[in-house]
Amino acid sequence: MEEKLKIALAQVAPVWLQKKATLMKAEKYVLEAARAECELIVFGEGFVPGYPFWLAHTGGAQFESNVQKDLYAHYLRNAIQPEAGDLKTLCHLAKKNRIAIYLGAIERAANRGGHSLYCSLVYIDLKGKIQSVHRKLQPTYEERLVWSAGDGNGLVVHTLKPFTLGGLNCWENWMPMTRAVLQTQGENLHIATWPGNLSNTEDITRHMAKEGRSYSVAVSSLMRKSDIPKETPHYQMLMQSLPEMMADGGSCVAAPDGSWLVPPVTQKEGLITTTLILEEVFRARQNFDPAGHYARPDVIQLQVNRERQHLLTWKDEVGKG
Repeated sequence: MEEKLKIALAQVAPVWLQKKATLMKAEKYVLEAARAECELIVFGEGFVPGYPFWLAHTGGAQFESNVQKDLYAHYLRNAIQPEAGDLKTLCHLAKKNRIAIYLGAIERAANRGGHSLYCSLVYIDLKGKIQSVHRKLQPTYEERLVWSAGDGNGLVVHTLKPFTLGGLNCWENWMPMTRAVLQTQGENLHIATWPGNLSNTEDITRHMAKEGRSYSVAVSSLMRKSDIPKETPHYQMLMQSLPEMMADGGSCVAAPDGSWLVPPVTQKEGLITTTLILEEVFRARQNFDPAGHYARPDVIQLQVNRERQHLLTWKDEVGKG
């Protein structure tokens, strides 16, 4: 009997910069994927509440700009806090429908004071439990104007039926050592989340599949000017400054030999489903296994700090004795 996993790629647009409405949209697609008998659904990078597309088009680096401050404050208010129960409904749906979820989200990190943002990838298992929140290690270029650098706490893999999953945000997927951390933990299904655009996914997805001899899944969001709610701060300026299409998708799946299982899909909103077969991983590892018979730990080893980074450690015993 073949060991299989049916997955769904949610190539959809957020209700941009609106947390509650975007979470409701995610919930809708989780139910749709469950009805299609999928066992995993993946959303794009920063899907809740959306990617900061304004930065590149509105002078994001301008110091003491009221426009940038207003947009950041709005972004901050619409970021998620898992510990505050923001993902409670998604967790309930995962458990009720026996479907795992990888969700790209902008996190307002409580353990870092609650006023800075992290681009995080959240994994919710079949039992509805949040098993990891991976904060992007290094924001890219203008992203550094609104996102903070993450840590290694989320560099973990998860077992889902016969597969071992790992996930990274956007350009983290270009970091060879970071990919190797997941491969060494037994990853055979790699999840790469992106804010959108074919230019991000068409080359690296097949490369990661061939390098890891694993399935490589790239999930991108969509973002059109029409997805900007009128309630967004400086709406008229954004409508004048932003292009009609900011993210055209490009979601795709490569097989362990690097061939396309699902070629890149652009300009189309909705679920993309496919079925993965574990046997294809085993066949591909016969002549190359990056963490096994083709590795040289006597020559090269990796050291990883997976502590959740924070500034405050209590050493007193207030309230005791």
